[in-house]
Amino acid sequence: MAAPQCAHGVVAIGSKALRTLRDSLARDLGSEAGVTRLQEVGFTAGEELYRSFRAWLPTYTDLEDPSELDAAALSEVLSAFFGGLGWGTVRTERVGERGLTLVSTDWAESPPAGEAHGSCFFSTGLLACFFTLLADGAPLAVMELQCRGQGDEECRFLIGSPETLSAVYDAVSRGEDYATVLGS
Repeated sequence: MAAPQCAHGVVAIGSKALRTLRDSLARDLGSEAGVTRLQEVGFTAGEELYRSFRAWLPTYTDLEDPSELDAAALSEVLSAFFGGLGWGTVRTERVGERGLTLVSTDWAESPPAGEAHGSCFFSTGLLACFFTLLADGAPLAVMELQCRGQGDEECRFLIGSPETLSAVYDAVSRGEDYATVLGS
């Protein structure tokens, strides 16, 4: 079981550098434009990250095609991959019939505990592209529901279709729990 390596266009960057980039873009472009740029760059990076995942997967699981990956093994495999690249350990949780969450207590883009600031905007773009490709191109979106940078104990990303996440966003804006929208 090999640890993931930077390959297929993926390069290592320190988590502090990523947070500094986020802060600089927000300061220089304004928070809305900075967020948009980070998500765009993250989405672009997601394609290369997915190619690296495909190349790494057979060394970890003996599976050639990610579609052969059993849902029960998803958390372990993704945690080994993302953790091995320095992003952090993760677990996945189904939310109803239409959602999946990716949860991490040590996600790299989020500042360390006590350093409350920002959200994981780069990661939402990165994960949206990564999971879209993992789902054979079915468009998926990602919404960060919790962030250690906002004082939460963990970062929690909701993954679902753009229509599903739009409904979740509307419900959360009205003060409703996201899980109820997803039938959980």
